[in-house]
Amino acid sequence: MSGLPGRAGSGRSERQIFDELAALCVAPGYAHAIAYLCFRDNIVRFVGEMKAEDMAHMSSMKNLSRTEISTLIGLMVKAPIDYAMPAPQAMQDYITRTDALLAELHQVMSLESFQIQDWKRLASEGGSPFQQGQAYREPIFYGGESAYVFQYLDLAGRKYAAGDSWLQQTKGFTIGAAQSVVRAVGAIQSGKLPARLEAMRQLPPADWTILPAHLLTTAEVAKRSGIDAVLVERVLEAFTLPDGEANQAFTALDDFSVANALPLLRFGKSEYLLYQSYRLAEALYEAPFYWMSADKTYRAAAISNRGRFAEAFAAERLRRVFGGARVHTNVDIYESKGQKSGEVDVLVVFANRAIVLQAKSKRLTLEARKGNDQVIKDDFKKSVQEAYDQGHLSASMLTDRKFRFVDATGAELAFDRGFREVYILCTVSDHYPALSFQARHFLKHQETEVIKPPFVLDVFTLDAMTEMLESPLRFLSYLHRRTLYADRLHASELTILSYHLKKNLWLDDEYSMVVLGEDISADLDIAMTARRDGIPGRTTPEGILTPFAGTTLWRLIEDIEARADAGTIDLGFMLLMLSGETVKDTNRAVDQAVAKTRRDGKVHDITICLGDSGFTAHCNDQPLAMAAEALRRDCEGRKYTEKAASWFGVCLGSKDARMRFGVSLDYPWQQDTNLDQATRQLPRPAPNVKVAMHQPKNRS
Repeated sequence: MSGLPGRAGSGRSERQIFDELAALCVAPGYAHAIAYLCFRDNIVRFVGEMKAEDMAHMSSMKNLSRTEISTLIGLMVKAPIDYAMPAPQAMQDYITRTDALLAELHQVMSLESFQIQDWKRLASEGGSPFQQGQAYREPIFYGGESAYVFQYLDLAGRKYAAGDSWLQQTKGFTIGAAQSVVRAVGAIQSGKLPARLEAMRQLPPADWTILPAHLLTTAEVAKRSGIDAVLVERVLEAFTLPDGEANQAFTALDDFSVANALPLLRFGKSEYLLYQSYRLAEALYEAPFYWMSADKTYRAAAISNRGRFAEAFAAERLRRVFGGARVHTNVDIYESKGQKSGEVDVLVVFANRAIVLQAKSKRLTLEARKGNDQVIKDDFKKSVQEAYDQGHLSASMLTDRKFRFVDATGAELAFDRGFREVYILCTVSDHYPALSFQARHFLKHQETEVIKPPFVLDVFTLDAMTEMLESPLRFLSYLHRRTLYADRLHASELTILSYHLKKNLWLDDEYSMVVLGEDISADLDIAMTARRDGIPGRTTPEGILTPFAGTTLWRLIEDIEARADAGTIDLGFMLLMLSGETVKDTNRAVDQAVAKTRRDGKVHDITICLGDSGFTAHCNDQPLAMAAEALRRDCEGRKYTEKAASWFGVCLGSKDARMRFGVSLDYPWQQDTNLDQATRQLPRPAPNVKVAMHQPKNRS
């Protein structure tokens, strides 16, 4: 995040640079420069299907982020806006100076956040620079957004559904009407941009400006949305900067800018100016809560509704993956004597795996964004640490039979307490800048062999995970590796998820830190936007979800998930770690064994060794007892000869190659004279099956 080019060594303070930028933003015609910068840095241009290379510029360090552009808008509205068209040279000067000042500002903030001398001093004292609030100013400001625009639009309806009557009575519109209006605004602007570019071909260079593409009228929105113009105007006015509002409180980068909460600007008598439709969608998701909280008679209800939204949405998305029967909400925990000992917002039980999810709605406050040590830590404690502490207590009770778990209906949950892995998810309902960065350095946690390190995420990341990893094994497999590498991965959560979808997340122990570039998220961005917004593009990234599709191993994983048997799901996890080439080779070998059994009716098998584990597949149609004995005996022999810590076996039928049953052997290897004799003639695994695990490329 640091290291942008700028006037290094200029010696100017952040205040001096900010003041110069503020003066530039109120220059005559600067509004046209902002319109150009939005086009240059925020628009994805593509022909046909959108591809990753079309989005490459969005992650370039040379581009301005939406946060930086929002800063320019916030400074521009501090004075009456002069919309006069600047001369071409003045326009170019505006753009050049803006780029230089923002680069210099980033450079200075980076240097102030990460003082080498302070690092050396802290290291000598046994401390960490990341325990200081100043170190968080840069990642908080430049960390980027965590939500897609369509997520803000979709989730706003769910977030404020319970407050619809308040919105109708107080603002004159429902959340559904507001969603329709904001969607229409985005569609209108998307259509106006290419039209404006075409129109500029007929104009002299002195009249070239993108600004008209950012203008819209109430009539246009009413026509596009199908909503009455009076109602449309109410919605637009709720997000419009009032006349005379000069954003006076915005005097530093960390200050609140009213232009973010009210991104629509009046343009003349009948038009509105909107530079970033993303900001309008974000305001729709965030602003109504503050409207409701300002009403003292409704504040408690607003807070309660926001908390319930986070829990309900998380449960809904997890049911998409695990099914309704395995996802439980508002679970109370009681000791055997009837005393309540804890509670879980959302509990998922799948065979010998469990997920304990605790949802919070606390946001990062303005003082925390300024780098106030105590406030940052206090915000984090209330939003994440408390959720983790509650989750860890509940997770520890899961394995203790003296505690009873009772769901929201009052029914006691019955499940085996022999969990192999329990995951704690701490989920926040709003965009929380630098969330994973703060979790890495602030969260106090403890894990055991069963209770894994915590995973801190927002509802938007959970939404994307459940969209792309929509089967229990794939979701749990990702949780396993994401938590395993919690302290070694440095990237946004969507970038890490995108990397996993493309390459399968697997890190060698020799790497203590891996930094992933934001450009990696392009494939996920395209897939999510294609699924949710309908843009032409791949709905599934080329990677781990594509080699398996429709194959014998794919069907085997489906069978394992359908049974949710603790003895076989580890086999499913192992299969999901295979590389693409290994998937192809294993599928070919299994299919050949099935074809042979289909022809001659005999037992045929394959064996694959994977480090300190392995996999044996038998294909036959023998009676279950006979087939089970043969498979277990073979797996015991294979495990012994390979000196493996674990071994898996599966029996497939010859007619449809579906799983008949499976076995799992998990115990330390020990020398055994009898097994030495019994396995003396056991043939080695077939050499024609390549075995490999996914390994990451381009590590840092």
